[in-house]
Amino acid sequence: MIEIKTPGELDAMRAAGLVVARTLRRVAEAARPGVSTAELDQLAEETIREAGAVPSFKGYHGFPASICASVNEQIVHGIPAKKTVLAEGDLLSVDCGAILDGWHGDSAMTIEIGGVSERDRALSAATRAAMVAGIEAAVPNARLTDISHAIESAARRASSEDGIEYGMVAEYGGHGIGREMHMEPFLPNVGKPGKGPKLAVGMTLAIEPMLTAGSGETVELDDGWTVITADGSRAAHWEHTVAITEDGPWVLTAPEDDV
Repeated sequence: MIEIKTPGELDAMRAAGLVVARTLRRVAEAARPGVSTAELDQLAEETIREAGAVPSFKGYHGFPASICASVNEQIVHGIPAKKTVLAEGDLLSVDCGAILDGWHGDSAMTIEIGGVSERDRALSAATRAAMVAGIEAAVPNARLTDISHAIESAARRASSEDGIEYGMVAEYGGHGIGREMHMEPFLPNVGKPGKGPKLAVGMTLAIEPMLTAGSGETVELDDGWTVITADGSRAAHWEHTVAITEDGPWVLTAPEDDV
């Protein structure tokens, strides 16, 4: 069963999504050379709690922080640390979740630290474009894997346009979201269209492609959380929480000025 939300419940999820959007904006503004990912985590937690919300990630299956901060070859689930100090040219992916009045918002963005290489900038842009393509496919009566196919197709187009063979991270993907952070269904980032459940008004999904500048193969570190590229290539991660509505996709974690 995929949970269907009422209009009022979607409004409540939008409120949680705005907390996440504001938090990511503050983190992006603070992320610069010389700043540790632990400092960014503290800023994120303060921002979330100031809004009357609770960090989704902190304590989730034992995760020790309020954001995931993944640097360079780290794809997802990087643990913030005082010893992880950002440097010029780093690529930082920040994943953030907040719970407000029992409802979850979940979003991620890749942040350029100072001046990054054109290759890294293209990687992040390609990942964001894949996310946008997936969002645009999130419409009533489409099938779940129509989103997957849109993400994969956009990534392949970017590979051709950029002259870079982007790796598709297939082991990790999007998910249903609502009163829990991870709910049915699992949303693959690759796949043929026309498969899976039919999308209906009131469904909410976290759409989150991850691309690498090399192989799509991954390795989980001994900390039990951090996932890195097997070949050491850099990675990017973009995510939004999206509602299926009669008027098309509603990005619940978009900043207010982006709506």
